[in-house]
Amino acid sequence: MRQIVNGKEMVLGTCYYPEHWPESLWEEDLERMLECGIQVIRIAEFAWSKVEPYEGVFTYEFFDRFLDLAREKGMKVIFCTPTATPPAWLTEKYPEVLNGTIDGVLFRHGGRRHYNYNSPVYQEKTRIITEAFASHYGPHPAVIGWQIDNELNCERDEFYSESDTAAFRVFLQKKYGSLDKLNEAWGTTFWNQTYTDWKEVHIPRTTPSNNTNPHEVLDYTRFISDSACRYAKLQSDIIRKYVKPGDFITTNGLFSNLDNQRMAGESLDFIMYDSYPNFAFTKENYEKFSATLQDRMWSRNLTEVRAVSPNFGIMEQQSGANGWNNRMAAPTPKPGQMTLWTMQSAAHGADYVSYFRWRTCTMGTEIYWHGILDYSGRENRRLREVREIHRKFQAISEAAGSRYEARTAVLKDYDNIWDAQLDIWHGDVDRLSQQSLFLAAQKSHTPMDYVYLREDTTAADLKKYQVIFYPHPVIVNQQRAAILEEYVKDGGCLVLGCRSGYKDMTGKCVMDRLPGLFAKMSGTDIPEYTRVNPDDEPVYIDWDGIRLEAAVFNDQLEPLTADAQVLGRYENCYYAGAPGLICNALGEGKVYYFGAAFTEETARVFLEKLGAASPYADVLELPRECELAVREKDGRKYYFVLNYKKTPVKIQVKEELVDLYTGETVSGQVELEAFGTKVYRG
Repeated sequence: MRQIVNGKEMVLGTCYYPEHWPESLWEEDLERMLECGIQVIRIAEFAWSKVEPYEGVFTYEFFDRFLDLAREKGMKVIFCTPTATPPAWLTEKYPEVLNGTIDGVLFRHGGRRHYNYNSPVYQEKTRIITEAFASHYGPHPAVIGWQIDNELNCERDEFYSESDTAAFRVFLQKKYGSLDKLNEAWGTTFWNQTYTDWKEVHIPRTTPSNNTNPHEVLDYTRFISDSACRYAKLQSDIIRKYVKPGDFITTNGLFSNLDNQRMAGESLDFIMYDSYPNFAFTKENYEKFSATLQDRMWSRNLTEVRAVSPNFGIMEQQSGANGWNNRMAAPTPKPGQMTLWTMQSAAHGADYVSYFRWRTCTMGTEIYWHGILDYSGRENRRLREVREIHRKFQAISEAAGSRYEARTAVLKDYDNIWDAQLDIWHGDVDRLSQQSLFLAAQKSHTPMDYVYLREDTTAADLKKYQVIFYPHPVIVNQQRAAILEEYVKDGGCLVLGCRSGYKDMTGKCVMDRLPGLFAKMSGTDIPEYTRVNPDDEPVYIDWDGIRLEAAVFNDQLEPLTADAQVLGRYENCYYAGAPGLICNALGEGKVYYFGAAFTEETARVFLEKLGAASPYADVLELPRECELAVREKDGRKYYFVLNYKKTPVKIQVKEELVDLYTGETVSGQVELEAFGTKVYRG
């Protein structure tokens, strides 16, 4: 059985860097960790030169000594491959391993993640160092699992090396088979971009006004994801040869231009996330997150993690002030916030939480990225809070392995995510709707999942959801449309927003009547459409006397079938009276087509009218400042209540629940302290 994320217990860990500290501190540090409830440490993700200081010269003694000490003390270890930071001897001798800018300027030694996935040299050096690490350290009894690299696609999620151009051509040849098919998919007759030789095909390059072919860029983004997935698998295939029974393979982070579900399925046992809610309070981010939910917005990221692994781990959890010497300056967590953010992670499915980091580093870029201990290592408030978190984790361990429970979902797919990155028409509606749906669900205490539509997704996978929002599926194909149609016919409720069905899988606009493949399903025709004029007042759609803002873009609708019912019409615009909301009965279910982007208020109204809002209102009554998450196992529900306010709040427990922190049965009014948390068992 795995030592963590095993469905049996909730476990605390921390990140530790023995290479940063005198060996005389190791024993003391491990003993102090264990004393406060930390059972697992992560090591070595930036330590290539400790094992291979010169090309082909391997010295294992440093980590041998540390692992032997960890075993003696009873500390469990997650060992990492060190490929996020190649050594100086490698990048100096083999500059072709380096990533660069779109203009060809190489990223040099001195930072991290400056390599590219497709360099044959770097792939070979990766095989060698991964084999060395896994074969030597894998059998050690202190090692319980492996982390691949560190934060794949972090900092740089675009790659512009010569190796990438060569690999991109191979990727395209495999996908299209011929230049004729490539030219057709990319629409290269536009602006005379037709290719007659594969050598003419490159990764995106600098053009006037950055007008790179959008169909090329969409495929390039798919290629970046493919490259990262193949690189992770290169390492996991090697590590698998050496893992002991019960050992696991994971990696950390959740970054863009990367199909995390594919990577997890091919290479991982589960994924880890790096959760830093304190980013909401940095100088750069404060204004943006003040307009939403500040640190509570990290629940949106954790919802994304759940879409990859229903139960997962946190490899790096906020523990101190954070920032680099050149950016990201955030304050120290206030009393209670470490607990709040830890329970935020647990509420969404984390059965393992590891704090970044144990000791605050005294050197390098991250000298202000504080850990549990400050520079001196003295006893402090945060260490005392970790002890209390450990007590609470022990008290709620029966919830380990329980799954987040939601009856409402937002459907996503990587093709539309990546298209929205490069198409501002798509991106503008998608950003607003994605944020609004999350905010409305959070404030109405409506647990919500993200579900990714993939090649192996079936209608049965969607059946558990009462309502599914697929806000702006601009790109769609017959297979995806058929799955959604089956879900609806079987009794599901699907909500679509504007610009649905505009493009095929290459990113080209379809010549069908809009909304394309969604027309019959939604019972909707779109004879006209427009972006909302910023000089005009906001446009509204009236739905049974409720005025919903029709934000950003307006599809002017017409019913297409006898079962299509007009529920809302535009007002105060030149197309006033035109339908803006249509509901189509299909089999046992319904499809709603809303001809605009979703504001928070619009999303709230949809949740309420469709009977999805506040499903646990008869159990708990909470102020909007609190988050409610529900996990379920073996028919038992676990209610996580999180107060993000810096002042106490009152909640109403409407039926008898067990407070797992204390073991007491409670009901009635309960006061939750500033940044307070509760976990109740139903």
